[in-house]
Order: sequence, then structure tokens, then C-alpha cells
Amino acid sequence: MCGFVGFTGSVGDAERVIESMMDAIRHRGPDASGRYVDDDIALGHRRLSIIDISEQGNQPLYSEDGNLVLVFNGEIYNYREIRKELQKLGYRFRTQTDSEVLIYGYAAYGTKLLEKLRGMFSFVIWDKRKKTLFGARDFFGIKPLYYAKMGDTLLFGSEIKAFLKHPHFQKELNTAALEEYLTFQYSAMEETFFKNVFRLQPAHYFLWKDGKLDIHRYWDVQFDADGNPSLDDWVQQISGVFRDSVEAHKIADVEVGSFLSSGVDSSYVAAVADVDKTFTVGFGEDERYNEIGWAKDFSKAIGKQHFTKVITPEEYWASLRHIQYHMDEPLADPSAVALYFVCGLASQQLKVVLSGEGADEIFGGYNVYSEPNATAYDRLPRGLRRAVGKAAEKLPAKRGLNFLVRKGKDVEERFIGNAYMFTPAERKALLKIETDAPSPQELTAPYYKMVKEQDDVTKMQYLDLHMWMAGDILLKADKMSMAHSLELRVPFLDKEVMALAQRIPTKYRVTRKEVTDENTPYITKYAMRLAAKQDTPQETAKTAAKKKLGFPVPIRVWLKEDKYYEIVRTHFESDAAKQFFHTEKLVALLDAHRAGKADNSRRIWTVFMFLVWYGVYFEEQAV
Repeated sequence: MCGFVGFTGSVGDAERVIESMMDAIRHRGPDASGRYVDDDIALGHRRLSIIDISEQGNQPLYSEDGNLVLVFNGEIYNYREIRKELQKLGYRFRTQTDSEVLIYGYAAYGTKLLEKLRGMFSFVIWDKRKKTLFGARDFFGIKPLYYAKMGDTLLFGSEIKAFLKHPHFQKELNTAALEEYLTFQYSAMEETFFKNVFRLQPAHYFLWKDGKLDIHRYWDVQFDADGNPSLDDWVQQISGVFRDSVEAHKIADVEVGSFLSSGVDSSYVAAVADVDKTFTVGFGEDERYNEIGWAKDFSKAIGKQHFTKVITPEEYWASLRHIQYHMDEPLADPSAVALYFVCGLASQQLKVVLSGEGADEIFGGYNVYSEPNATAYDRLPRGLRRAVGKAAEKLPAKRGLNFLVRKGKDVEERFIGNAYMFTPAERKALLKIETDAPSPQELTAPYYKMVKEQDDVTKMQYLDLHMWMAGDILLKADKMSMAHSLELRVPFLDKEVMALAQRIPTKYRVTRKEVTDENTPYITKYAMRLAAKQDTPQETAKTAAKKKLGFPVPIRVWLKEDKYYEIVRTHFESDAAKQFFHTEKLVALLDAHRAGKADNSRRIWTVFMFLVWYGVYFEEQAV
């Protein structure tokens, strides 16, 4: 795991500029650094040594003739197989790294190389003779890649903060991103919170030549249910492909550990991976916010050494500026802070850790996926439900009305992902500024169009795979692990696992209780849970039926306490807040929550995290 930065075009003292940009991402690779600079381009790399930890693996890496120059972040798990193919074609390798197969793979196959890869990655390759830059991001967006065109200069790299060090960079807030964030809780547009800075989307590559940037998609999820295999057949296939993925994700020349919560995803990973060390964090002693006791028992049952940390409220709140700095863009997911601390805990012991991200999106694990056709009301004629829903929207708020409103809308209208903080009308009323932000449905529409013939559950999964997972789940996974120079690997997010999962019928992903063969409290991620139950030691197999907490954070409680209420109120009444918001409405949200009139905790947190982030990046507050 590493980080890289670069820019095209000329600038005074390019060596100093690229070094400054590299220093900004030192946390991504403290083990080594390297750079390449010519009249057309500058490339910089920071290395965290995982495979071939000798100096031979330092980057940039060069082709044998010196023409191709690579900087790379990630891991290629099938690099040995690709290496053998390339050696048969006559390519000679100088290192044992996975990185070098990208250089000769590009020389041999061009952009078709991407179809052969299995792993997580972002990288760029500079062709000196053709003066062409090729860059790519992995299938799911596990590793980040940002770019910005500032005049004749193209900036690119693993983190936006490095761009701020370049003399041509113009820092400007993208207010449209702010308005969208208020609904999604994460940066949902291709253009980031920094004007003219974009994220390369997952499964895309770019080619840059003569000042022109061309972007292409090279892969996508293809849901195509196969009704022939039985449920047991699917369970056995899931077991096989997941075990294979875990073995691939354990490839390293350093020790590998595993995160562990009380849910099935991380427990399945930890049990199958058979690593020596597991890591868990929690808050206080309340079981609603602390999974440590359960995780400790699980680790003991599978014979592993377990490390834990109880995060105090003081530690949590003191870390917020530092976390938003590392995030690059504001993220309002409270669990990001817990992830930051568990990464810190793991980094004291090792460099690589496995985690359970992606299982919910791939196998259908979120509770909201059980909503379509969940009640008899869903079976009423669509026209009737829509009419009742529109009537309900006009009535004063009352218990039960929201059910009628939601059921009166098609999934494309009502579902934008796992978070929905402020409606378009609410965010307009809250903001003092006007922006050209599109509606949430305009952002989700292209994804829904791609699966318009699929059932509602599949549509929701497809949307979450492309928006929620990349924008929230994987953003925090990458940034919080790299803040501690820790490599986080996600064996559920594997191309081969997805190839299987996309063929599983919906009824085996999200299952009605009454059609299961056993007395089970769960209906989501059904086939995968059965595989986990089969592959997990008998004394711990109850994990498959346990409700996942997922780093629960007691912010709802904290915001009612004087100390933390005052911290947030100070931000809500600050000069920064007055630039963007009607601050009296922010305070009203906070006071209503404190008085117990409504649970506004997540909405409050969404605004608060933006203000904390804004203070770091635009008011230059210390982190």
C-alpha cells in the first residue's frame, strides 16, 4: 500500500514541488520515497513495503528500456500468474513485486491489461516516447485516484491535500458538492468539494495526451440471476470462492491481522483467514455501543490473540479535526472515527489487516433491502399506492404517514442509498447560499438506468455498489487506515466473488422469513450467512444470525450533554457557518434534539462535520 502524486507541464523548481506534494502524503508510505521528473511530467511516490520489502520494490519503477515509468498504490493478487504469462512473451523482471507486472502488462496488452487484474489499485504509467499518461482505478474503488486540470497543468494523485502544494492549484469551495452532501452525508458528485478537482470513478481509466483527457469505463457489475443451482449449491460456491479470495488477500511478506466486530462479515473473514491477531474497539460498557466482549470471546474460540481499545468521548471528539484532514472531503459517517481508532490499534502490531467491507452491497445485507414487497400493502395496485402517497405528503406530520409516502413512490424516487439526511427542500431552506446542485435523483438516475429491467432489491444493491460503497464505506476505509500507515484489505470486494454473487437469485440474497428452512431472525444476506455458518467453528456459528452493530457510536447521547452540545453550538454560530447556513435553523435542530423532541443526531453531525472540515482546509485550523 502506498501513495503517489504527480503533475504535467512545467513549473519552477519541479523537484521541490513534487517533494512538497509527496510530503503531504507521507503517512501513506513511510518506508521509502522516490520521484521522476522530466520536462513534461513529475511523478512522486511514498512506499509502505508489503510485497518484496527490499529496496528493489521502491518506486517509481521503470521498464527494462527505461521508457515506461510507473507509480502504483494497491495490491495485485494474481500478479504471479500474470508474471508467468509475460515471461513467456519475453519480458524480463528485475523485482519480485506485484507492481512490475503493471509495466510489462501495459506494454503487452495496453488498456486490456485491466481485464486481467485481480486486486485493489490505482496507478499511472508515463510513456516517455509517446508522451502519454495512462491512469486507472480498481473495479470497486477501493483505492482512490483524484485529478484536476489547472490551466495547462494536470494534477493527479492519491489524496487531494497534495494538490494544495502545487503553485498552479486554485483552492475554491464547490458549493454544489456541499448541497448534495447535506442529503447523502458524503461527497456524492464526481467533482469533489474542491472546485475543478474530480475523483476518477471506480472501474475507469484515463489517457492524457497533448493536453486532452479521455476517460473510459472498463468493467461493471452485471446482475444476471441463475435459477438453476439450489440454495445449498450457492452456499458451497460462496464458501469456495470466498476462501480463495481470503487466501489471495493474505499474500504478503509481512504479518496480516483482521478486524473483528460482532457481525457476520468480519467474523467470517477472521475465521477463514486464520490470522494470529484480531482487533476491536468500542465505547464504554453499554452493549449497544461496545462489541469488545463478544469479539474477545469469538477470538478465544478460534484461538487468536485479541487486542481491544475502549474509546473515551474525549478521545473521540479530540480526533475530529485530524480525521477530517485525512478524509480530504467531509464525511459525516460517525463510524469513521471508530475505524480511525481501530486502525491505530492494529498499526501498533502490524502493517496489513483484513476487513469485512463490501459484503452487504455484494450479497444484499442491508435491512433496507428487505423493504420492497415486504408487506401486503406493496401488493396493492401501483396507481392506488401513488395516489395515497401523494395525499399523505400534504398532511401534517403524523406517525405512519411516512410509510404511505414511501410506499407511494417507485424505488428510483425514494432510495438514494443508506443515508438520507436532508431532503432537497430541507437543504434549500437550511442553506443561505444558492447553488446549481442537481437533485439527488439526477445523480442516481444513470445508475438506475443501467438496471432498469431488474427487481427493486437488485436496483438498490447496484446503486449502493456504485455510490454509497465508494463514496462512504471505501473512502473511510482507505483514508483511516492510511492515516496510520496501515494496509486494509477487503476480501469480499474481489472480482471473482462478485462474478459469483451477481448470479445469485434475489430470493437467496434477501429472503422472507417464512420461506427459510429454519427458525432464523435474519432475512438479508441469506446465502452468504449460511456459508459463514458452515465455515465458522460450531461454537461461534451463532454469529451468522447476530445483528451487526458496525462500530456503533453514541453521538445521539453525547449531543444532549452540556460539554458536547456547546462544542457543536459554537460551530453552528461561527462565522464559517454564517457564510453558508441560516444559523438559527441549525441551532433549532440542536435544541430540539437536546430537548428530546426529535432525534436529529445524524443531521446535526452532517453539518457539524462539514464545518470541522471547512475549518481545517479553508480556515487553516490546526489538526
